[in-house]
Amino acid sequence: NAYYYKPVLSAVAFGITSGTSATTFSPDMNCSRAQVVTFLWRTAGQPKPSGKSNPFTDVQADSYYYDAVLWAVENSITGGTSATTFSPDNNCTRAQVVTFLYRAYK
Repeated sequence: NAYYYKPVLSAVAFGITSGTSATTFSPDMNCSRAQVVTFLWRTAGQPKPSGKSNPFTDVQADSYYYDAVLWAVENSITGGTSATTFSPDNNCTRAQVVTFLYRAYK
C-alpha cells in the first residue's frame, strides 16, 4: 500500500536502483549525493562523460559513481561542495534533489 511501491519496482526493473540487500529497499533511509546523481545518470542511459578531467579529490576513478558525477558536472546538473570536493557520502538534501532534477530535465 506504500505510495512508492510501484515506482520502486519500476526503478529496480530499469536498473536505476537496487535494494539495500537482496530482500530490502530501506525507503526511509537517506540518499547520498553520489546515489542521487547515479540515479539520474542511470535514468539518462548511463552516458559516458565527454571529458576526462575530474576536479574532485574525493571522487576516485574506481567509485561506482565516478562517471555519474563527471557526467552531472559536465551537464551543469551539479557542482561540488567546494572547488575540489563533491562530498559523495554526504546526505543529499531535499533542496539538492529538487535542484538536480530541475537542472537535469530543464
